[in-house]
Amino acid sequence: MKHLRFTHPSLSPIRVGLGCAVLAWAVGLSPAVRAQTPAEIYRCGNAYTNQPVPGADCARMGATPVTVIEGTRVHAHAAAPTAPAPSAPATGTRVTPTPEAAANAKVDAQAQKERDGQARQILEAELVKAQAQQAEIARLWNNGEPIKQGDEFKNPAKYQERVAQLRMGLLRSEADLAGLRRELARLGTVVAKP
Repeated sequence: MKHLRFTHPSLSPIRVGLGCAVLAWAVGLSPAVRAQTPAEIYRCGNAYTNQPVPGADCARMGATPVTVIEGTRVHAHAAAPTAPAPSAPATGTRVTPTPEAAANAKVDAQAQKERDGQARQILEAELVKAQAQQAEIARLWNNGEPIKQGDEFKNPAKYQERVAQLRMGLLRSEADLAGLRRELARLGTVVAKP
């Protein structure tokens, strides 16, 4: 091993050999070492940054590495092209519909009557089913005091749970009946409440 000699404090002549190898290693390694050194990271609210905002409540994070997950990219050609929305006409101007739009906008009166009749039949059948379901729930409800079943004598919490379920079912069936009656009234059918 060769010895290093320093003759002047500011100039250090390094002998060929080990001195040059150490210097070359240090110069060559310094960018790699700098790249691996983690920068200081601060958390300012929900944002992470390496330059904290003055006056903000930023906390310095430890020397733990931060994992960055990149989001997915949206491809422009994958989205379906949308037609621009028609602009509203200026006031005082009249818009004339195209013959195709006019043909699709109106339905023959007889066809509309048939559709209304079919809708009425479906709604009346649903009303009958909903009334039968409500009658069954009301029978089980027994004016707020359902008959205890099986292990409900020993387990009052289970009984209270069933009472709550019956109450919710009764309220739901009443709301269903009200909605069906509303729809039938909209079609012009008068429905008497039972």
